[in-house]
Amino acid sequence: MFCDKCGTAVQGDQRFCSRCGREFTGTMVAGYPRPSRVREHIRLLGILWLALSAFNAVGAVVLFIIANTLFLHLHESSGPPLWLHPFLGFIAIIILAKAAAGFLIGWGLLHREPWARILTIILAFLALFNVPFGTALGIYTLWVLLPAESDEEYEKEVRSVSAA
Repeated sequence: MFCDKCGTAVQGDQRFCSRCGREFTGTMVAGYPRPSRVREHIRLLGILWLALSAFNAVGAVVLFIIANTLFLHLHESSGPPLWLHPFLGFIAIIILAKAAAGFLIGWGLLHREPWARILTIILAFLALFNVPFGTALGIYTLWVLLPAESDEEYEKEVRSVSAA
């Protein structure tokens, strides 16, 4: 049997939940614990962040190659302005840094690192501007990790992984 408030397993003769302190009155009904939104979605969230980061890393490398090959020599003729080469290189480096941060949080979520939830929420807000995939992943990430009860559920997951 399980507590209907926090989902902790309880014995049939218990009057109080050992975790949340809820008093049991009347008869206990055997059932399953309430599913945890974080537990159900954290693995998929980590995999999706790794996939989006790989997509961003490939785009950054392609942009860097284009900036350093095509736009490096086009300014000699009456082509694009001189500032375009360093600007595209700078943008490629920013995208690559974003991809590296995404790889870090994907790994952190998959390994249930304590710092990964906060960093993921920060990057999810930034990903909202990356239409369409970043926006979708940002919304999904915020839906899973932003509510207050998600903090408790994530900490419970971190403790269960560190105890094992």
